[in-house]
Amino acid sequence: MPLATIAFQKPVRPETGTLVLLAEDGGALGAAAKALDEATGGTLARALSASAFKGKQFATLEILAPAGSALDRILVVGLGKPAEMKENDWSRLGGTVLGKLADLKVEEAVLMLDRADGGAFEPAVAAEVALGAVLRSYRFDRYKTKKKDDEANGGKSVRLTLALEGHAAAKKAWSRLQGVAEGVVVARDLVIEPPNVLSPEEFARRARELEKLGVEVEVLNEKEMKKLGMGAFLGVGQGSSRPPRLVVMRWNGGKDKDKPVAFIGKGVVFDTGGISIKPAQGMEDMKGDMAGAACVTGLMHALAARKAKVNVIGAIGVVENMPDGNAQRPGDIVKSMSGQTIEIINTDAEGRLVLADVLWYVKETYQPRFMLDLATLTGAIMVALGKVYAGMFSTSDDLAAQLSAAGDATGERVWRMPLAADYDKMIDSQFADMKNTGGRFGGSITAAQFLKRFVGDTPWVHLDIAGTGMDSTHTETSKAWASGWGVRLLDRLVAENYEK
Repeated sequence: MPLATIAFQKPVRPETGTLVLLAEDGGALGAAAKALDEATGGTLARALSASAFKGKQFATLEILAPAGSALDRILVVGLGKPAEMKENDWSRLGGTVLGKLADLKVEEAVLMLDRADGGAFEPAVAAEVALGAVLRSYRFDRYKTKKKDDEANGGKSVRLTLALEGHAAAKKAWSRLQGVAEGVVVARDLVIEPPNVLSPEEFARRARELEKLGVEVEVLNEKEMKKLGMGAFLGVGQGSSRPPRLVVMRWNGGKDKDKPVAFIGKGVVFDTGGISIKPAQGMEDMKGDMAGAACVTGLMHALAARKAKVNVIGAIGVVENMPDGNAQRPGDIVKSMSGQTIEIINTDAEGRLVLADVLWYVKETYQPRFMLDLATLTGAIMVALGKVYAGMFSTSDDLAAQLSAAGDATGERVWRMPLAADYDKMIDSQFADMKNTGGRFGGSITAAQFLKRFVGDTPWVHLDIAGTGMDSTHTETSKAWASGWGVRLLDRLVAENYEK
């Protein structure tokens, strides 16, 4: 289904078609709903009473062919207590509305945004509602040759018009968030794309499409990475016939003298585990082991689309981990770009090897204000946090606080995990500077301690998104296998703290 189309207009109630109204806690209605109820002789009030609809948050009630009106249907959506609605709840509201309209196969509807107390909706709130609607409309069905009759909305797009006072300001606010929505879609598409299509080279090609938005994109090939000494990164890909790529995206929206902020993503386009091969059951999900790189690419799209006033580096290490006769072996020792040596204990602990060289490269080349990496790195983080929070490890209390605030606002929440020198001895090697795994216990922590050895004094955050980046929990704004997690979070981090 194509993405929903969003429009804004004055708070004029339509006479025909589908009308969406909001009901607050206890069934309290706004001015538009009250006027309609009066014009139809109490049709709306009777329907609410008969169904015992109390305006519970995100509850819905459909009224078909309402008496005394030429409307096809009225959809009432519960708002609960507006004072208790958080920022992300407004996106969830938009997703609820769009989802119900799609289920009903409605192609066009008007949503009246008015309050029971007569107060106006803030433009930013209306934009969040629009964001949620667009994100909920996402579907990935490009490889289906036949569409099912019961598909949401028959596979057609929904045009949703938001009617409110201050509609012009709301439209302006949406123009900024629209780029963020596009970035989320970019990330979702990349994560869901089948691995036979999304090779490292194809991923790099798609990243180059950001050049249309003014992003500078540089792609380093295998020969160039070897010259740089990226032995850790290259070791991961040596079992694949599809060569790795290092993609560096640069958005220069700030002042020339301003140091950039840097985002780094793990991009393992398919992870068999290598010689330490994974069990066959569920291995198809390993096409999503590049969700960190997908997020960084989507973020760069979002920042460029809204012309963010900041300098940003987005770097992704894109590679495939396969077990052929040339594959890396347990027991191998590789030399990273930093000069530090790594004993390979488990070839399925490959993401940290990729990130080690990319982190060092970004640190040395761009001297960023901070570095933040995202990776579907460990199953251990899912044992600790499930699929609700991403694990956050940081050397900077300020960065950690900024991310926590951004997560609370966007609903893409993070939970800070410990870093401590006591864990370092778990990855000390008898034969090299370190091992690439510390064993069963504290797996997400030892992985973070490993990465910490490649960031120097640069303020740094590691986000382990194994539980949130793929096979995502369904929400009001996402019913897809991939949620595009992290794009909204990091866009908010940048907007609130690093733009001038």
